Amino acid sequence: MASYAQYLTKEQEDELRSIANAIVAPGKGILAADESTGSMEKRLTPLGLENTDENRRRYRQLLFTADEELNKYISGVILFHETLYQKTDSGEPFVQLLQKRGIIPGIKVDKGVIPLAGTIGEATTQGLDDLNARCAQYKKDGAQFAKWRCVLKIGPNTPSHLSMFEVANVLARYASICQQNGLVPIVEPETLPDGEHDLARTQKVTETVLAYTYKALSDHHVFLEGTLLKPNMVTPGQSCTTKYSPQDIARATVTALQRTVPAAVPGVVFLSGGQSEEDATINLNAINQFQGKKPWALTFSYGRALQASALASWGGKEENIKAGQGSLLTRAKANSLASVGKYGGDLASGSAGESLFVANHAY
Repeated sequence: MASYAQYLTKEQEDELRSIANAIVAPGKGILAADESTGSMEKRLTPLGLENTDENRRRYRQLLFTADEELNKYISGVILFHETLYQKTDSGEPFVQLLQKRGIIPGIKVDKGVIPLAGTIGEATTQGLDDLNARCAQYKKDGAQFAKWRCVLKIGPNTPSHLSMFEVANVLARYASICQQNGLVPIVEPETLPDGEHDLARTQKVTETVLAYTYKALSDHHVFLEGTLLKPNMVTPGQSCTTKYSPQDIARATVTALQRTVPAAVPGVVFLSGGQSEEDATINLNAINQFQGKKPWALTFSYGRALQASALASWGGKEENIKAGQGSLLTRAKANSLASVGKYGGDLASGSAGESLFVANHAY
């Protein structure tokens, strides 16, 4: 029988399916440590640290050398280009360290969000031109999956058809190129939380964006069993005055996914979207407790919502490395429990409730 994705061999399909399923194994999720050099400036400067490659390496080393227990909760780590080629103090490449610990290395491959001409402040994402060659090299160098972020904005006239069509097709081209090179593509169409809109508006926009996305993935013959989706949770706009419960957010999120995401997709790895560490965990838990059809694993791919407490505990000081690693493990364990609907709220620290929202978030 001819393959649905005819440009892939059965062996390629099997490998992609196997990697995708391993990433969303029960109770596990992704640590997104793929902040760009510019984003790391925002993390390190408040700690009084210069944004040098050595300080970035030291911080990533703290994350990756946390207790062996980390791999109970974290299946994969998304790396930035620089980080993929960095080493520990003892000279061991980060990629080998992660592999040895049973954690799958991944790589951010987009080259950033840029304005989309002909729209009202909307955007597309660049990096397709040399993507094929880069993916081939990253696969050789140990990466097994990739991530590409596109953003959409909710406003009176947005997202526009042009924006949703462009984002969907860019994501589909990226996904197809990744699969040809043996990398599982994480497809990330993020509807930003900026705005005053209510929960129903976010749900409708998220459904429309995902419908455009899966239409494009189908048009490009992307092998869905070898992909993962990284969407926003359906939450109200950051400036919305109406209060919604985690159960409201869970219902809206699961309904949006039910209406748009094919059952062939192995898993949904939510982004935290500026939620506080604790809110991101509580909402993930509510999503997994929601009673309804959920044919995909529903887990996490968090950056700030796994790292904020760790950064604060470390503070850039050598003597606080263990404290920073302890904070990372606490959040990783909390989200592991939430990904199977068993989080009881007993792992919240003092700072875990602080909002991590950044307007027009770019990295």
